[in-house]
Amino acid sequence: MARRKLPVALLSMEGTNCDRELRVALDHLGAAPEVVHLKQFEGREVERAERRTLADYAALFVPGGFSAGDYVRAGAIFAARVRAAIGPELEEFVRAGHYVGGICNGFQVLTELGLLPGRRGGRLQRPDAVLMTNDSGRFECRPTFVAWDGGTFPPLRPVERGTRFLFPSAHGEGKLVLGGDAAARLRALEEEGQILFRWVAPDGGSARYPWNPNGSEGNVAGLTNPEGNVFGLMPHPERSFFRSQAFDWSRGGGPEGLGDGATFLRAVLDRAAERS
Repeated sequence: MARRKLPVALLSMEGTNCDRELRVALDHLGAAPEVVHLKQFEGREVERAERRTLADYAALFVPGGFSAGDYVRAGAIFAARVRAAIGPELEEFVRAGHYVGGICNGFQVLTELGLLPGRRGGRLQRPDAVLMTNDSGRFECRPTFVAWDGGTFPPLRPVERGTRFLFPSAHGEGKLVLGGDAAARLRALEEEGQILFRWVAPDGGSARYPWNPNGSEGNVAGLTNPEGNVFGLMPHPERSFFRSQAFDWSRGGGPEGLGDGATFLRAVLDRAAERS
């Protein structure tokens, strides 16, 4: 499908390792993704021609990986550097309605920045949630399924609630823990439509381990901010972009040979293009 080349930044730093997979996926959908090291936004230790600003892009993704070795907490050092380097610019980017997405380590970074679950206004703040060590105490890497919860995330509004997606998981710290009264916070997020995805079993039913790979309360696998333009999810849609990446690829493919990850990422790009 032809589309205007939408400029998309894939923010990286030392330890990011899923940026190229995401770049291939977005490029295949007709966008113009560019892997941008945080130093390029800082203007530090790079040639003038390599410097970038957030204003150059219509959307921002924070890909997966193990930024800064996941020392302190997963995503904490990356988030601290982002806050110091481009904090005001990022707030303005979010307030302008641009899409900001975090996948796996990127979800952890956006949570550490306080953008998820976040409050209205797009302000960076102290984190009030965290992605903690999986209940199993180990790295979980396997095919997993999520279902859209029917919330307020605009790109998926045409999709039927409960639609199941195959997005593989690969994380050691993915258990969402909410600050304060966790049960009350979870109910509030449900009422506000901020639950993006929940872990589900292969038949679409309620997930238990290993289909919920981390033990996250309420089977939460992804969140949005109140406005719906910042989102994060623990599993990897870019790793199920092509049908051939699926564990059951030999049972048949979808249109263009694309998988569930393409459906999700295309929806995000379509909506981001409308806002650009």
